[in-house]
Amino acid sequence: MANELATEGASGVDAPRIGPRLKAARQAQRLTLDDLAASCGITKGYLSKIKRDHASASVATLVRICAALNIPVGSLFESSAAGEVVRADNYPPISFGGERMAEFLLTPFGERRIQSLLSRIEPGGGSGSETYELPVDVAFVYVVSGRICISFNGPGAGEDVSLATGDAFTFSPQLPHSFRALGDDTATVLWILAPALPDDVRPTSR
Repeated sequence: MANELATEGASGVDAPRIGPRLKAARQAQRLTLDDLAASCGITKGYLSKIKRDHASASVATLVRICAALNIPVGSLFESSAAGEVVRADNYPPISFGGERMAEFLLTPFGERRIQSLLSRIEPGGGSGSETYELPVDVAFVYVVSGRICISFNGPGAGEDVSLATGDAFTFSPQLPHSFRALGDDTATVLWILAPALPDDVRPTSR
């Protein structure tokens, strides 16, 4: 509490406004103020003042907040508060299993509301012959180029779905399914999951 009192006070005129970015990061992880304050060991009132830029956090406090939000401290001071940019020539590669394919994460690692992946699947490649399920509500697939087939197993699964360039498909990823590239060309596929995968089943960076 002493550290909180020592760092409270109105922000200086030239001080960067980090409140909106902290709020966006907290909402992205679907955390309440109470959740975040408890994980950082500070009071909700003090955190609320930081969020409204009515108090300046100490370095130690800011580090704890950013660690709880799984964001780099430097991201709070970047030039744009609108969101996080992933450049076309710098997609973060991830490992999500599968055969003869490469995948990239297009949304921030800390984003919990939605998750977007880009897959480049070589001919004959895909998730493998074994079906899998994902603990999220909905999956959206858009085929940027090439062709893929999504196969389903289990009650109510329906028939396999073949998708070509420009096709889009929305389905429940809780149904057992698998996918593979069709034809002789590499398929480029955009996957959007909502909400994002929980931490224990999330892809890892590589």
